[in-house]
Amino acid sequence: MSRRRFTVLIAIQVLLALHVGLWLWAGGETLSPVEPSESMETLKHGIINVGALLFGTALLSTAILGRWFCGWGCHVILLQDWCERLLVRWGIRPKPFRSRLLLWVPLALALYMFAWPVVYRLALAPFVQPDLHWPGWSWQLTTNDFWKTFPSWAVAIPFLFVCGFVTVYLLGGKAYCTYGCPYGGFFAPLDRLARGRIRVNDDCEGCGHCTASCSSNVRVHEEVRDFKMVVDPGCMKCLDCVAACPKEALRFDFGPAPDSSQRPAAGRLFDLRLWEELVIAIVGVGTMLAVRGAYGAVPLLFASGIGACVAFVAWKATRVIHGGSAAFHGHQLRRNGKPTALGLAWVVGAALALAAVAHTGWISVLAERGNAAYVSLDLPESDVFGDHRVELEPTRRDAAQRGLEDLTAASNFRSGGWGVGSQSWQDGLDLRRAWIHCVLHDYAAAQSLLQAMYDRSPTEAVAANIGRIMRAQGDDLGAERSYQDAITAHPDWGRLRDERILWLIQSSRYDEALAAARHWVADRPDDLMGMRRLSLVLLDSPQPELVEEGIALVRHTLTIDPSNGFAHYALGLAEAQRGRLDLALPAFEEALRLQPEHPAVRQALAQLYSEIGRESEAAKLLAPAQPPR
Repeated sequence: MSRRRFTVLIAIQVLLALHVGLWLWAGGETLSPVEPSESMETLKHGIINVGALLFGTALLSTAILGRWFCGWGCHVILLQDWCERLLVRWGIRPKPFRSRLLLWVPLALALYMFAWPVVYRLALAPFVQPDLHWPGWSWQLTTNDFWKTFPSWAVAIPFLFVCGFVTVYLLGGKAYCTYGCPYGGFFAPLDRLARGRIRVNDDCEGCGHCTASCSSNVRVHEEVRDFKMVVDPGCMKCLDCVAACPKEALRFDFGPAPDSSQRPAAGRLFDLRLWEELVIAIVGVGTMLAVRGAYGAVPLLFASGIGACVAFVAWKATRVIHGGSAAFHGHQLRRNGKPTALGLAWVVGAALALAAVAHTGWISVLAERGNAAYVSLDLPESDVFGDHRVELEPTRRDAAQRGLEDLTAASNFRSGGWGVGSQSWQDGLDLRRAWIHCVLHDYAAAQSLLQAMYDRSPTEAVAANIGRIMRAQGDDLGAERSYQDAITAHPDWGRLRDERILWLIQSSRYDEALAAARHWVADRPDDLMGMRRLSLVLLDSPQPELVEEGIALVRHTLTIDPSNGFAHYALGLAEAQRGRLDLALPAFEEALRLQPEHPAVRQALAQLYSEIGRESEAAKLLAPAQPPR
């Protein structure tokens, strides 16, 4: 039976690889991820995707067949089972770790992922986020960004290693399913409703072969002895026990579901004392909360696996320090009331692991506090870089300074902090630090941070921010030189070109702005954004021949993209200023069709209607909108 099940699971892996391979090879649109977590989008935004259909089907079928999906349809199960077989081949037989409190973690995760969004939208959003409206149901069975909701390979590979080898090595077969998988949090309770069960006939002799073969850590021989069926919701219907029975006494069959009295005794299922349960629950959940989202890289499912492993390591350390004896995979950690050398090494390792978790949690708290301060400083750029800059009141200034200190402390060691995050994590912190420095009018510090970022990895956004900071300090020559150097090195940076041209116009340097716009189009003649900016600069010219050139260029851009309402509006303004109202009218009307709620468009067309004697239409455009009944 194992061979059949592995064949099915390998086929699923092949389909996964084909799905990803076809997307990488062909690009463009592909089937959305066949992954249960995608159903979160359904609950949050009403988007019905393939993942939601898969998860819904799995839940409904579990209520009938029992917890079969984990054993026969999950790609992570194949990884865990394969890791367990490798360990057995190497002479290591993973021993199941049985905790009553950690068993609740998958259900808690499932409720957080799939129930909390509904509770928030229905019960809390009307009070804390009243503008959050239900968008309605929609279908999205394909996607253009397949990897959008998945972590990077740098995170995925450690995740597979931890949730495969490490959890199995420490906690036993299918340990991640038992203590870390949120989908199992729903599958396990639904299993109690199922009529599909492993059942037994009178040929059973209680030999225990079934329990020995069970990779889900179910005590099969005890359950079929007491209840004539397997009632443990951890049973994943792998059917290994059925195949292992020498008397062929076990079978998968349908019959009455177990009632509330048919539950194994707690003392038979779990091996830990209550105080030990409390310790590992606190450590496990605390670790999960501390490392989740750490350095912007650790997803929830990875954090749950790390939490279970750290909880086990901490529990075993308590057994080494305070216990009669302690062993791990045949190696004595405590003997004759004293820790062995290996046991002391285990305690030291556990202490280091807990210290690393505490450090990670501390860095995350600092980053969250700093980010909260950054978000609270959502000021217009004119208030930060303009001629009339806003001075923060003392309380907000102090809060901004504390947020800056938190972000600095969360930074990497070489950036003056205590963190160990990746460069992308540090760049995110530096962008927030630079903004707070600007709000506090410490432009030199902000420029230093951004210049270091740009030197490491040039980006258009950072180049634009450096230019703004230089202008705010009155260094127009430095800003111009910075813009020109960046554009020369990266001629495709259209937004930076556009920002420079707008700055030149605002500085009354029209000729330089026109030259920059012409240079843009000469460099990149097919760049629609450059043509649009040049046309607008030409339309602002006091010289009639340049205005006519601008009108011709606007009309050319509309042959490329006729759906640009603002271009029709600009064309209408130019034709109206030239006195050609017959040409301005269709341009304004097309702009209104494309942007019916834009006030400037409505105002311009209404004014033109008035000039040509169509007063009723003008009044209709200017009338206030009536609220919907």
